[in-house]
Amino acid sequence: MGITGRRNEEILDVVGIGFGPSNLSLAIALEEHGASAPRHPVTSHFFERQPTFGWHRNMLLPSTTMQISFLKDLATFRNPMSRFSFISYLHASDRLVQFVNNQDFFPTRQEFHQYLEWAASGLADRVTYGAEVTAIRPGTDRNGLSPDLLEVEARTADGTTRVVTARNVAISTGLVPRLPDGVTADERVWHSSQFLSRFNAQSPDDLKSVAVVGAGQSAAEITRFLHDALPHAQVCAIVPSYGYSVADDTPFANQVFDPAAVDDYYFGTDRGRDAFWRYHRNTNYSVVDADVIRDLHQRTYDEEVRGTRRLHFRNLTRVAEVERSGSTTRVVLRSLLDDRTEDLSVDALVFATGYDGLDPVGLLGDFDRHFQRDAAGRHRLERDYRLVPAADLTCGVYLQGGTEHSHGLSSSLLSNIAIRSGEIADSIVLRRTERELERDRPVEVAPPVA
Repeated sequence: MGITGRRNEEILDVVGIGFGPSNLSLAIALEEHGASAPRHPVTSHFFERQPTFGWHRNMLLPSTTMQISFLKDLATFRNPMSRFSFISYLHASDRLVQFVNNQDFFPTRQEFHQYLEWAASGLADRVTYGAEVTAIRPGTDRNGLSPDLLEVEARTADGTTRVVTARNVAISTGLVPRLPDGVTADERVWHSSQFLSRFNAQSPDDLKSVAVVGAGQSAAEITRFLHDALPHAQVCAIVPSYGYSVADDTPFANQVFDPAAVDDYYFGTDRGRDAFWRYHRNTNYSVVDADVIRDLHQRTYDEEVRGTRRLHFRNLTRVAEVERSGSTTRVVLRSLLDDRTEDLSVDALVFATGYDGLDPVGLLGDFDRHFQRDAAGRHRLERDYRLVPAADLTCGVYLQGGTEHSHGLSSSLLSNIAIRSGEIADSIVLRRTERELERDRPVEVAPPVA
């Protein structure tokens, strides 16, 4: 295995780890800073482990729409004049007039993905695809370990290990799919993050009975998709709540995703933060859009009228056990009402059971001990999303995700992505300016003693 790129390379201002929407938005913010200050552009590079740009490709189900306004794109809230806005994409695609005629704030998920791909293609020279970052460690200079530098090690698609030096890193490696304890994904047991690729690998005729576990938007959308795509199959929705709960997307509730709400949460009291979660979890977690709920309920009603039931709901029910036997999966369900169990045999089982947040420990390794944690053991963060160092470090480790405990509900969502990436870009630029001023400050020399 070859190693390239040690300290003979330029020292970058920032290395981005992951190139999904969050770090793509950061790259745009840095690009636009360079356009406004061409003599002092911020130098950056991004590493993405996927071979090409992609964002939740396995959930690009037909006719599914975004749950946020098209104006909450990669740049508009930070810079309405950005050439990377969704409006600019529509104009470049010659679809602006037609989109306006739709009279809808919510594009399809497929179209928004095309927008993200379009934006990423405009910054292709800033990213290395098929490269997985394996470690972040303290950097060195001619005097040894440097508090100002970081080394980032990445393994590229050809097996080469590349090491780059930077003053900052921005970690945005995305969410980690969550399965219940004891459940392992395979060709017939899927997490929703695998859904379309796993589904398309099967013959529809082999899927005569399918089940979906979960109470959120993805679970409901997959249930609807399977009901449409498999007209011969029995479809069972296993819901831990008493049916689906509606997402609160009313104007006042939506204010929890406004940029100003981040300040309210970050600088608020513990009591105030608790109130955010207690009153507003139903804006995003384990909830479903009202139109999807109505559609699924209408389907069950129509089937009841016709006397032919294919769509079944097991409410207040959890999966107690999963056992594979050949091409069939045996699922043991446990009712939360009376604790009774029920066996269900299915040809495919989909867990839409959410994700765990970003955790930088795997990348930081032993270096993680140089960053502070709170009383609950969580990383402490500055308002600019930078880890608080426990030692005298001047380099910066920024998180895009995994900051819900410090910055609130919008930390891993698209709603505040343009402002969040702009704040990180501003922080990187400001800290560089302060460092340059410190370096250039004249050294005062004491006058000679008479």
